[in-house]
Amino acid sequence: MHSGERWRLAITLKRPSGLLNFHGFDQEAWLLAQRIGATGTVKDGERLAPARNAWRDSVRQRLMAVDAQGREAGLIALVLGDGSGLAAADWQVLQDTGTVHLLVISGQHIGLLAGLIYGLIAGLARYGCWPRTWPWLPWACGLAFGAALGYGLLAGSGVPVQRACVMVGLVLVWRLRFRHLGRWWPLLLALDGVLMLEPLASLQPGFWLSFAAVAVLILAFGGRLGPWSPWQVWTRPQWLIAIGLFPALLVLGLPISLSAPLANMVAVPWISLVVLPLALLGTALLPLPFVGEGLLWLAGGALGGLFNGLAWLAGQMPAWVPAEVPLGYWLVSLFGAVLLLLPKGLPFRLLGWPMLLLVVFPPREGVPHGQVEVVQLDVGQGQSLILRTRHHTLLYDAGPRSGAFDLGARVVLPSLRKLGVGALDMLLLSHADADHAGGAAAVARGMPVKRVVGGETEGLPAFLAAQPCVSGEQWRWDGVTFELWQWPDAISGNPKSCVLQVQANGERLLLTGDIDQAAERALLASPLAVPTDWLQAPHHGSRTSSSWAFLERLAPRSVLISRARGNAFGHPHPQVMARYQRLGSRCMTAPNKGRA
Repeated sequence: MHSGERWRLAITLKRPSGLLNFHGFDQEAWLLAQRIGATGTVKDGERLAPARNAWRDSVRQRLMAVDAQGREAGLIALVLGDGSGLAAADWQVLQDTGTVHLLVISGQHIGLLAGLIYGLIAGLARYGCWPRTWPWLPWACGLAFGAALGYGLLAGSGVPVQRACVMVGLVLVWRLRFRHLGRWWPLLLALDGVLMLEPLASLQPGFWLSFAAVAVLILAFGGRLGPWSPWQVWTRPQWLIAIGLFPALLVLGLPISLSAPLANMVAVPWISLVVLPLALLGTALLPLPFVGEGLLWLAGGALGGLFNGLAWLAGQMPAWVPAEVPLGYWLVSLFGAVLLLLPKGLPFRLLGWPMLLLVVFPPREGVPHGQVEVVQLDVGQGQSLILRTRHHTLLYDAGPRSGAFDLGARVVLPSLRKLGVGALDMLLLSHADADHAGGAAAVARGMPVKRVVGGETEGLPAFLAAQPCVSGEQWRWDGVTFELWQWPDAISGNPKSCVLQVQANGERLLLTGDIDQAAERALLASPLAVPTDWLQAPHHGSRTSSSWAFLERLAPRSVLISRARGNAFGHPHPQVMARYQRLGSRCMTAPNKGRA
């Protein structure tokens, strides 16, 4: 399929939905902001008409065919604002170094092109090379705005592009009328303009970060006495933006790059003065044989060299995912950031540092001794639960993985970090199925794990060095008792799931993995077959589990069910739900959080 074609499709639609984890990515808000009203699968299709007026796609195809030393996708992102071709590793490098804004079309690129056109015409007029019958100022303003608008259309007119075009237009109008330009009016009018054009843009984090970055620069540069040296002009903006955006990144739940100021000091001028001019000029000159291709080859080499340096820096200082911070502490850090952005000489300005760093080392209220905090994550059709005592953390299952879609990396690992967990005392994988153990590798690579226990060690990655589940093994953490059980006659698969019982504060929790009714009958002869307050529904509530004898013996007050909305397996089965209702059990689905 190509952009601009018309198709008739036979599809199955469903209401947009996403995972609902604490401080996780809001998929539904993102879909709404993109004006996507449904998701689904394509059953059949017929092309009705070939592509028409797909000039952006034709430019993309030309750029993909050019030899840019392996960096064709990066040049497409710079020229067209289409970053879909960038590899996941490249995005991770950009995120770790705080340079994502450089590989998408941002206000910096729009302003640079407009300023270049304006400066070129002003220079020609100054040295007498501009036709005297043409007033240079209207032409300079008009052509500069035309260049900004054309680049914005080429780039797809995203939120940063809209904001930049509006602000550039306002600046040029004021310049044309020889009026003094206030500091905040262009930003406020641009904010109103973008919201009138696209109100749903406010659902995107990039909307707030884009305007916040400009506001930080206005606050930091406006109304200051005395000139700055070239060194200060080069270095200060990066540090000021890092300080000013710190509270915004924190409240939006985004990773914070510790190396961003250093990376941007090199990357911003390199992209702005070397890579971007070569990429735009090479794209414009593609009709000329060898000229456009040569310029794009040079641009790709310059971009590749920058990526090599950024990758090294990301390896030394990866992005930091801060733990959840109470609102009061965040407000103090916001006030501290504003203090640090104010001019020198302001009384008590340096107090902004301890106020800002309060969210880095906030006072934390731990889990009381003798209690366990249980967090059931929403990982779709899979399972993952975090159990925390006063000084220890256990992860029971690590969520699913399907190809490159790894919820261990996308959900489980960020959730652990948001809870302030720096290391796992135990990673317990009930069995080796992908929906339970698929994310284990990402978790183990992302943080230290002292011990890995698995119900099926032979099906787990070798580097995990998983130990087998041993029935009857017990240990005690901070006044909380843990005990393992596994059906000795199980050969493999679901029946071999490692079951965990937790006793804390006079209550019992039983995590059963995917055991079936045969394993349930065997468990009834074990010491774990006692009344249980909290039960994780075996096998996501499948019809092959949750037998009446098993439920009658355990008599759970509450049942935790982990399953995807509208899953193809029909979990939980209506018969199973009827049994729970007959017992009077309260059924809850992920995400859930509670203490026992």
